[in-house]
Amino acid sequence: MFAKLRRKSLPLSLGLLLTGLSTGAMAANATPATDAGAAPANQTMQVTLVLKLRNQAALEDYIKQTVTPGSAHYQQFLTTSQFAQQYGASDSDVARVQAYLQKQGLSSQVLPSHLAIMTTGTAAQLDALFSTSIHNYVSRENGRQFHKPAGSAQIPSAIADVVDVASGLSNEHVYLAHHVSASAFTALNSQKPKTNAQSSAAAGSNGNPTATGIPEEYTVGDVANFYNINPLYQRGVVGKGSTVGIVTLSNFYPSDATLYWTDIGLATKPNRIKQVHVDGGGAIDGGSGETSIDVEQSGGIAPYANVIVYDAPNTNDGYVDVFARAVSDNVADSISTSWGLPEIANFAALNIPGASNTDTTDVGDLRAFHAIFLEAAVQGQSLFAAAGDSGAYDTVRDFGYAPGPGNYTSAPLTVDSPASDPYITAAGGTTTPYSYSFNGGPVESITQESVWGWDYIQNYFNTYVGPNVIDLFSVGGGGGVSVYWHTPFYQAFTNGVETSQPHQTLVYDDPVAGPTTQLILPSHFQGRNVPDISLNADPESGYMFVLDGAINYGEGGTSFVGPQLNGITALLRQSSGHRIGLWNPQVYAIQNIFGYGRFSAFNSIRAGDNWFYYGQPRYNEGAGIGSLNVANLDVFLRSGF
Repeated sequence: MFAKLRRKSLPLSLGLLLTGLSTGAMAANATPATDAGAAPANQTMQVTLVLKLRNQAALEDYIKQTVTPGSAHYQQFLTTSQFAQQYGASDSDVARVQAYLQKQGLSSQVLPSHLAIMTTGTAAQLDALFSTSIHNYVSRENGRQFHKPAGSAQIPSAIADVVDVASGLSNEHVYLAHHVSASAFTALNSQKPKTNAQSSAAAGSNGNPTATGIPEEYTVGDVANFYNINPLYQRGVVGKGSTVGIVTLSNFYPSDATLYWTDIGLATKPNRIKQVHVDGGGAIDGGSGETSIDVEQSGGIAPYANVIVYDAPNTNDGYVDVFARAVSDNVADSISTSWGLPEIANFAALNIPGASNTDTTDVGDLRAFHAIFLEAAVQGQSLFAAAGDSGAYDTVRDFGYAPGPGNYTSAPLTVDSPASDPYITAAGGTTTPYSYSFNGGPVESITQESVWGWDYIQNYFNTYVGPNVIDLFSVGGGGGVSVYWHTPFYQAFTNGVETSQPHQTLVYDDPVAGPTTQLILPSHFQGRNVPDISLNADPESGYMFVLDGAINYGEGGTSFVGPQLNGITALLRQSSGHRIGLWNPQVYAIQNIFGYGRFSAFNSIRAGDNWFYYGQPRYNEGAGIGSLNVANLDVFLRSGF
């Protein structure tokens, strides 16, 4: 219907309309910052020491066996103590690190998994411990103050054989909630209502009674209709005996979730929400709507599952700590998160002064998350992360993109972290069928579930409103190729998996120094492809949710998909009688062996694009394997496929 070209170079006139796109905070590292000098000697900081795994190759092999039918350890998941004994740091190594910290005047707290040690100290103590100088900085973009080492920090040689990562020496990064609102262009979007292009979405005798069938007002009942969840409900599978975990960086009001479930007429288990505040907990702030969405969606899909909400401050070590706590507790059978940053934000080139612009080594957080995710996988905890809402160009929403001094003037193809990690399931986005018109223009329709990318709206505006009236680049479902994590074993034989594209650079136009290439990304890197599974995420075919006691309409983003998959996992756990474990090896095997068709667990996404990658009748970097047929997936998992 619309002419679309695969974009290998971007016109400099494109911009991003940020207003109204997200209720989450913008990343703090969108522009270079001003060095305010060394941090005061008595300034306190919290640091998490992530410890090296023992026998990591054996751990990865064991994980693979837990989700491979016929293997010796199929579905034989470990407890936290078993993980600590076999793969965490040894008792003697933990004691040695604690003793070393004590000599430096630092207290310590060890996770039961033996995977991390938390400590708090002054800037002077941490400078001495890590042979660095921690400075305070002020963002040139928004005035936010943060601290980070002025040079490369070094793990002390006495404990370097045990400690892998020191997270928290920098609190520069602020993670973004992957939540998008259709109100981004309300002024041009006044002629509604929209209608669903397929009557199957409407509630009826064969549908879910909590569904609305109305785009921008969809509920978890509509999700059940879209993706064939209702047969599980009809069998009494509602999440009983399951626990979903939410990892988030903002606090919220649990009453919003209960009000949402009540308003749509959904019966739920009472008193089911538990809150765990890590590192003092997150704030009630602009990201609280994200937490509300996560709880409402996961707990709505699985209405009788317990819900544990782990929240922490929006900082580097806050995110690491909250994930580590949720996994080490090992109570949640499945966990989702809807926060992230471009994978490249973790690269040395963008974090260490003087580093080469080709230095794509990780400054620590990618490795920290990876160790935690390996623990989750061997414990049978299914993990999900939103793949992002900036299409194939993940830096656009986080760093910005516009011509001229003071801006990033290139938008390289990038993916989001932690979704890019091979041991978490990346949740991508689609647009479900619906009809629409804008600003009095003619009615158009999306006639099949498609990769979510707002260039279809951009084309509509360019045709019927006028070119360059509004720019929506690059809003859409995140997807592409990691340039850090290698292609995992479960994607090795998957048709459609690609390598990274050449000529991808991140350029900042410094007002004083002029255009500066801050990062050159690897070409043809054989990397992990994301997303893995996608569901409806387009705000235009989107959802309603409750925030601060009020209903919000026209909401979307891959932050809806992650918790929906989380809730679906709770249903699958009840149905199968055991934890599901890491999804990725299982779903790729099912798809690679059985393909698409009437009895498939997946719907192929053959239309649409995320501004670079197109829908295909196979794996694609716009929608992954595709969307779900949950009832069919349940049959495969219960049968051991």
